[in-house]
Amino acid sequence: MLFDLAIIGGGPAGITAGIYAARKKLKTLLLTKEWGGQIVETSEIQNWPGEKSISGIDLVNKMVEHLKIFDLETKESREVIDLEKKGKNFIVRDDKNQEYEAKTVIIATGKIPRVLDIPGEEKFKGKGVSFCSTCDAPMFKDKEVAVIGGGNAGFDAAFDLTKYAKKIYVLEFLEKMKGDPVTKEKLKKTNKVEFFTNVAVKKINGNNFVESLIYENRDTVKDKELKIQGVFIAIGMKAKAGFAENLVEFDKIGEIKIDKENNTKTKGLFAAGDITDVKYEQIVIACGEGSKAALSVYDYLRD
Repeated sequence: MLFDLAIIGGGPAGITAGIYAARKKLKTLLLTKEWGGQIVETSEIQNWPGEKSISGIDLVNKMVEHLKIFDLETKESREVIDLEKKGKNFIVRDDKNQEYEAKTVIIATGKIPRVLDIPGEEKFKGKGVSFCSTCDAPMFKDKEVAVIGGGNAGFDAAFDLTKYAKKIYVLEFLEKMKGDPVTKEKLKKTNKVEFFTNVAVKKINGNNFVESLIYENRDTVKDKELKIQGVFIAIGMKAKAGFAENLVEFDKIGEIKIDKENNTKTKGLFAAGDITDVKYEQIVIACGEGSKAALSVYDYLRD
């Protein structure tokens, strides 16, 4: 079967692209390993228009329910492992040894945060451990929090938190902070931020929610406990589009470069959401980019 469009990814961008493509009567296939992407890890979302407060999993369930009222084919628990262009069309291969042919493709696989891989990190996701300060900073009003990562991502997270938290600790593994020195000085002037360098975070503790973390001073090789109520991990993100490396151009941090109509460097191949170099990684922006990519596909096929 030849599809008009294959969408790779079941996060906000992919789901919205599917809705728009189906409404345009495109014969559409959506493949995803899991629904929702990063937002299923978010315990409370307060910036989704029309919902004062909603959990990530509830929002995803609503999105998927909306998607499935339309006429399109979905393949769940499928991870795409290869994508090639054959003539004018594309061949998509998944980890179940299945092949699909489509005239166009939208890559909407998103990114995943780099993790510390320490005890307590997974246990307290959504219970004090966060990877998105823009999303979760308001929930830490008058609390003490730790930001793991002394690069620009860590500094940005600390800045978001200065509006809410009463104390912020920025912990960096290396001997000096990697972030912009000017930004560091601005953080210092808030009188809320304290910087620790040359430390290795070893464990996150708590009962129902985060209560402290254990870190090692790499100079003395001694462990210390930091009493906090939140941990923001800001050590970078990993893109999920290695299967398309011969068809797209990546920027220096592994995001797919697109133009204003979501085109990649390969004709007929589009991308949307956090996997792209579009600024700001927010649910509402990913959805907007997904709709824009689907409309660009429609115009491409019509023309």
